[in-house]
Amino acid sequence: MIFHGTEVRQRALTLHRDGSTNADVARALDIPLGTIGYWKHMDRAKRGECPGRSQPPCPRCDGALNVSAYAYLLGLYLGDGHIIQNRSMRAPSLSVTCDENYPGLMDECEAAMRSVFPGNAVCRVRRKGCREVKLYSMHIWCLFPQHGPGKKHERPIVLASWQQGIVDAHPWEFVRGLIHSDGCRVTNWTTRLVGGERKRYEYPRYFFTNKSDDIRRLYTDTLDRLGLEWTHCTRHGDPYNISVARKACVALLDAHVGPKH
Repeated sequence: MIFHGTEVRQRALTLHRDGSTNADVARALDIPLGTIGYWKHMDRAKRGECPGRSQPPCPRCDGALNVSAYAYLLGLYLGDGHIIQNRSMRAPSLSVTCDENYPGLMDECEAAMRSVFPGNAVCRVRRKGCREVKLYSMHIWCLFPQHGPGKKHERPIVLASWQQGIVDAHPWEFVRGLIHSDGCRVTNWTTRLVGGERKRYEYPRYFFTNKSDDIRRLYTDTLDRLGLEWTHCTRHGDPYNISVARKACVALLDAHVGPKH
């Protein structure tokens, strides 16, 4: 690698400012074209003259947040979402992992992201057996203060007062996001005696599974406010499952949430 001194670099910038093209400067100084382009970019960046779009305003701080879509996206994030600050990118990224078996869920996730971040592009990144629905924004930290190092179940997860206000106003959207990420609707069965004969009896049931005590509590607190009965369902000694099995409660979840699709 060849290192060029400050004098050579300054000469190149002077030629640029006098109207010379990158190619003209590269030929005149016998320096690679890419190096000249990089020097020009860094010089314009220091002077605040870089071309490109300005960052869209923060939807929360600007008072334009789609709160219903946000309640759903918050549930998805707490379940299967993560935030990364990549060193190669100036803005952090928000990703929600969606199973490829549920294309409708991916569509709903993408629609929610576009509604919450209307000025940002959303993409889908293929992974093994799943897709990451993803976007980059400088305002992710503002909208998701639950971010932090490590796994979510290894750190406290507490909603900010403004987030709790949105969840209280749109509880079904929040519950739907949590179930669409870490929940499922299944058909259980048991047997009972009918006229002296033992018969099989099937019934639907909703499960929500998450290792974080705080996230499970957010889910059950919201169920309580909605008047839905739930129980802990411990498996292999782990109390990570929340079950809703009463017929009337399942009917309400069917009406507002429904199975993944």
